[in-house]
Amino acid sequence: MQSALLRTELVRLRKEKGMTQEQVARSLEWSPSKLIRVEGGKNAITRTDLQALLTTYGVTSESRQERLQSLARGAREPAWWNAYRGEFEDTLLSFVGYSAGASFIRHFHGAVVPGLLQTQEYAEVLATGMVSSTAQAFGARLRMQRQRELAARESPPRQYYILDEAVIRRHVGIGIDPVIMPNQLKHIADSAERLDELTVRVLPFSVGAHLGVHGPFTVLEFEGGLGDLLYLEGRPGSSSLITGDDPRISEYRDSFESLFDEALPADQSIELIRNSAEELMA
Repeated sequence: MQSALLRTELVRLRKEKGMTQEQVARSLEWSPSKLIRVEGGKNAITRTDLQALLTTYGVTSESRQERLQSLARGAREPAWWNAYRGEFEDTLLSFVGYSAGASFIRHFHGAVVPGLLQTQEYAEVLATGMVSSTAQAFGARLRMQRQRELAARESPPRQYYILDEAVIRRHVGIGIDPVIMPNQLKHIADSAERLDELTVRVLPFSVGAHLGVHGPFTVLEFEGGLGDLLYLEGRPGSSSLITGDDPRISEYRDSFESLFDEALPADQSIELIRNSAEELMA
């Protein structure tokens, strides 16, 4: 994530200066391929090289220089999600990496509770559908670590979730322990009432067909000039991570806002979630 933000800022600074990659490389006595690799994320950048670029681009503000140096330090550190490589597809782990640095997370799901809202027990039930016992263990662990890492951020992201009513009515885990789902619903309600940065809305059955029927999706928004990102969640191997100027990003962002308008208000959503938990306990 830090690497993506740093690359975006360096490219913008170069373009604002009106310089090509070849011109910058020549002024620093670098090979053009070196700058291409830096801007493309293929090479990490040293503190000295970054300072040389900032001088070339006329960045004199100490606070801005320190911010960019901080991004560079973060980009050189191993990402925690790398520990899961080999167990999950690269598309998912790239999404995890981007969401770790997002300022806004907007997510719709029509079938299950989103990973960042799941309890340990609920996550373990969902993970039983994975192909190996190792993948099962890693699946629940990844979801729990994502939650811990986001909670530990100095400025946690704003999180907006829209859940189809089917999500809160499905008694996940009933064959293992009937209290898993009621406890999951109570966790969602308690978290939404406790955390200012968390909003959960339920899309009731009474809405009928809606824009979310085609599947779950997440739109990530960032500070620092990085464009929005769209993640279309599918079965393993079929998920998509969409960046850049792809028109689907704005389309899904608009779809989320439409679903948000159709969903129950936050207080009524929490009430419905708590009522569903009580019904599942009966």
